[in-house]
Amino acid sequence: QEEKKQLTLKVEELERKLESTSAQNIEFLQVIAKREESIHQCQLRLEEKSRECSSLARQLEMAIEDAKRQVEQARERAVSRERAAQSKMLDLETQLSRNKTELSQLRRSKEDAERRYESRLQDLRDRLEQSESTNRSMQNYVQFLKSSYDNVF
Repeated sequence: QEEKKQLTLKVEELERKLESTSAQNIEFLQVIAKREESIHQCQLRLEEKSRECSSLARQLEMAIEDAKRQVEQARERAVSRERAAQSKMLDLETQLSRNKTELSQLRRSKEDAERRYESRLQDLRDRLEQSESTNRSMQNYVQFLKSSYDNVF
């Protein structure tokens, strides 16, 4: 009976341990289930983030390509503008050269015209002086004639 009593106590103790272990197992299973759910949620988020990263990577590649295209277009426009500016500059330099040549010709023409004018003016002065001299001579002669006629009559 003593043995039976000890065995019964042992069995009860073992049953308590079994219950305790079962309770611990249930808790562990719940913890494991929560962790598995958490892992599953993390995997879902990871997949979602991976898709998002892939999408962002594609968008980034498209943006880079677009930026490269825009840079190339801007470079082409700048080169085109530079060519146009150089062409305009050459045209303006040619026009300036023509204008300088024309100005030089006009100056020479003006100087020639001024020389001719001065020459004509001098001729006219000389002729005027000669005419005035002739006029004075005639007036003196007329005066002489008047005086002579007066003296005769």
